[in-house]
Amino acid sequence: QVQLVESGGGLVQPGGSLRLSCAASGRNGRITSMAWYRQAPGKQRELVAIVTNTGRTTVADSVKGRFTISRDNGKNTVYLQMNSLKPEDSAVYYCNAVAYSIDYWGQGTQVTVSS
Repeated sequence: QVQLVESGGGLVQPGGSLRLSCAASGRNGRITSMAWYRQAPGKQRELVAIVTNTGRTTVADSVKGRFTISRDNGKNTVYLQMNSLKPEDSAVYYCNAVAYSIDYWGQGTQVTVSS
């Protein structure tokens, strides 16, 4: 089992920044990738960014140039730095980890971009 705990969400004005954190515990030694997804009301959950255990990253086109994913293997933590936030970035953001080919999810953290 892998447990994921997210933090860092909140309310921010358009153009602002937030940093999300996700700490993994449990059998995290076998985590092969960690990622951030988001889900807005009435929409499907979508991949925002992913980082593998080799450090390779991929971000969605909709956030490219604004969001950065990083991973601290020593702290078993993944971060999502979000800059130049837009109202359409508002969603519940979920941390994901894959270990032993099993998906694990955090409880989600709300990000609201509004003036």
